[in-house]
Amino acid sequence: MTSNTYVQSGPGIPPAAGPYSPAVVAGNACYLSGQIALNDTGSLVGENAADQTTAIMHNITAVLDAAGFALEDLVLVTILLADIADFATVNAAYAEALPDGPRPARVTYQAGALPLGALVEIQTTAVRNN
Repeated sequence: MTSNTYVQSGPGIPPAAGPYSPAVVAGNACYLSGQIALNDTGSLVGENAADQTTAIMHNITAVLDAAGFALEDLVLVTILLADIADFATVNAAYAEALPDGPRPARVTYQAGALPLGALVEIQTTAVRNN
């Protein structure tokens, strides 16, 4: 039986906004908690959904790196939007942040309200094939 690894902190990882780990590694999989656009002091950043998505993707990269994974390892992404009207602008910022090549599976929902007044929240799952 293998034990899970809980990623609590690391370079570029903002403090959690609640009682959770930013990521849990179980075997070859890494499950990231929903990320919102927090900076290193835990303050929400970004004037709009595109700016927040860019900040979130930086945070996701930092969490994946701390867990020993990369954006190329993403297999599933869930995006929550406070307003579905931001779908196109979030798509553009999200696509710009991803490396070239195959893209992970994805689902996007309008959530209505997100933590700390965020406009976007992104949750991911990564799998390392080694």
